[in-house]
Amino acid sequence: MALVMKKQRYIRLGGDIIDLSKGLIMGVFNVTPDSFYSESRVSAKDVFLEKVSCMCDDGMDILDIGGFSSRPGAKLPDMEEEWKRLHPILKAIKSNYPDLPLSVDTFRSEIARRVVGEFGVCLINDISGGAMDPLMPETIADLDVSVVLMHMKGNPATMQKQPTYNDVTMEIIHYFSEQIDIFRQKGVKDIVIDPGFGFGKTLEHNFEILKKLEMFSIFNLPLLIGISRKSMIQKVLNTGPDEAMNGTTALHSIARFKGADIFRVHDVKEISECLNLINKLIGY
Repeated sequence: MALVMKKQRYIRLGGDIIDLSKGLIMGVFNVTPDSFYSESRVSAKDVFLEKVSCMCDDGMDILDIGGFSSRPGAKLPDMEEEWKRLHPILKAIKSNYPDLPLSVDTFRSEIARRVVGEFGVCLINDISGGAMDPLMPETIADLDVSVVLMHMKGNPATMQKQPTYNDVTMEIIHYFSEQIDIFRQKGVKDIVIDPGFGFGKTLEHNFEILKKLEMFSIFNLPLLIGISRKSMIQKVLNTGPDEAMNGTTALHSIARFKGADIFRVHDVKEISECLNLINKLIGY
């Protein structure tokens, strides 16, 4: 396998420019009752803060907080319910970890405006790539923050209902070309792309994307992947999310060799060790 490495990519997180040459670890927590992986769900504030502390100690670079579940078939909460879930957790984090970079997983421009304005969130992670809220591009430009554009065919309620593509990788590339242009025209400077493993893709689609992951380097933008404990691992190994750690590490290693920069994960220590070994191999 060829190394798709030795590149210079950066991401702006708040006032800092972060070098991605060694990889970036994005820890994930969902303040929802129905996330697919139970260990990523958090309700009690003290439990949450203890977990954040452990993730920081293990090497987390940025924390991604979600106020809704995007698992297949999930029903999306209304905006005020999403805000009600996010607000107390973000307030607790800023009080206890004021320097920790924060990302919020939302497709709503008003939520983006609130979390940046009140809590200094430096990255908006939009699973729809701006498609579910037409105000998102200009909002991101106004807020002057970084954004993740993810590819999803349909929405969480419909995305896994027989998704079809002629060429899944090329269709995602064309999608990114269009969405990046829309955000650039509004003045957005800092864009991350995410091919959206498991979002409107079959098992075969997911592995085809992974096989051709280096093709996304055409954009010369930071590449984020979220495959942690997902069904593409569970189905092949005939296991559940709780037993999918080994498979997750294997696919993370492949993705890193194929050019992934940012890893959205439930298990920070494991990806940190994985990246340290790969970085040793390639001389970082």
